[in-house]
Amino acid sequence: MGTLDNALYFDNSRIMEVNQAEKALGALAQERRLRVFRLLVRAGLEGLAAGDIAQQLAVPANTMSTHLAVLSRAGLIVSRKEGRSVIYAVDLEGTRKLLSFLVEDCCRGKPEICRPLIASALARCC
Repeated sequence: MGTLDNALYFDNSRIMEVNQAEKALGALAQERRLRVFRLLVRAGLEGLAAGDIAQQLAVPANTMSTHLAVLSRAGLIVSRKEGRSVIYAVDLEGTRKLLSFLVEDCCRGKPEICRPLIASALARCC
């Protein structure tokens, strides 16, 4: 019975990472949400009002609200209130965590192999 008890105490911290990554990737797997996320990445930390996002992407406001909620729950965007508007912006920390998770085990633990790929991607965006 001692063996069975020990099985209850395994390390599940990695499972939590996988679950969060799955949620984020699932949020981005829908075309409109991916377009919203990319638009907010381009907007930077300043972000955009929900109505402006809906207008720029030609999406009805109520539909956009749902997409923004999914992205927010996935940890990819954040919101703040400014007067009567809700401003959405990319969550840099959540995005960094997702990208780090995706390349964490890159090249069998030899980060020097992946470094040029990552540097190339960052050079185009930052």
